[in-house]
Formats: sequence, structure tokens, C-alpha cells
Amino acid sequence: MTKILLSLHVLAAIVAIGPVTVAASMFPPAARRAVAAGGDAPDPSAAGTLALLHRICRVYARVGATVPVLGFATAAAMGVLGSAWLVTSIALTAAAAGVLVAFVLPRQEELLDRLGGEPTADRGDTVQLAVFTGVFNLLWATVTVLMIVRPGSTTGA
Repeated sequence: MTKILLSLHVLAAIVAIGPVTVAASMFPPAARRAVAAGGDAPDPSAAGTLALLHRICRVYARVGATVPVLGFATAAAMGVLGSAWLVTSIALTAAAAGVLVAFVLPRQEELLDRLGGEPTADRGDTVQLAVFTGVFNLLWATVTVLMIVRPGSTTGA
């Protein structure tokens, strides 16, 4: 059962978190292009691209809730719920979710709303979003490394 849970956990992480990290990373440069190419009005195809990237982030963020659920089930089955690497990973996962929900998604929506009217977004808005997205991605990369290395585990290197 542990192997099945672990497989589902890893697959959920790849399928759910991967698209969020990629789409979120693509959003700030696409927003800059939409503003730059827009002139008096935003380019409809650029606005459509931004809407699609934001939708991917929103939908897969919800699907991503399965990752920690399956992770807890896997950790319980493996008997490692109290391990320092796992507690650290849980804290970093919560931080990544917080950054996504509190900073990345709202700023994407804000930029989409601005581009819906007139191209008033400036480079500072997209740079700030890129920073928050980078923090989100860095947190997930750290969790991934911890999940692979698992310091102190009997199966870790």
C-alpha cells in the first residue's frame, strides 16, 4: 500500500504542481508583452494567453491540494510523520501554498483586470509578480529536494 500511495503522491505532484509552476512563471513575461504590444488597447491574443495561464494556475492549484493529502497518507504508512525532513517539507509546502494563494493568484487577477480595460500595468507590477512566482517555485524545488534526499532516512543517500 505504501508504494501505491507514494506513486500517487509523486504523480499528483508532477501533474498538479508542475503546470502551476510553469504557467505562473510564464505569466509575468506574457503580461509585459501584452502591455508592450498593446499600444492603446491590449492585444486580444495576449490577453487570451494571460487568461489561460491564470486559469491553469487556479485549476491546478486546486488539484494540487491532493499532493499534501497523499503525502500525509504516505508518511503515515511509512511511519515517518515526526521526521525533521518531513516536518520541514510540510512547513515549506504550506508556505508555497500561502505564497500562491496570497500573492501570485491575486496579482495575476489584478493584471488581468487592468489589461481588460486599458494597458496600465507597468514593469514594476510584473516584476513583483515574477518575484513572488520565483519564491513559490523555489519553495517547491526545496520540497522536492527534501523528498528525494530525506536527511537521516535509512533509504536516503
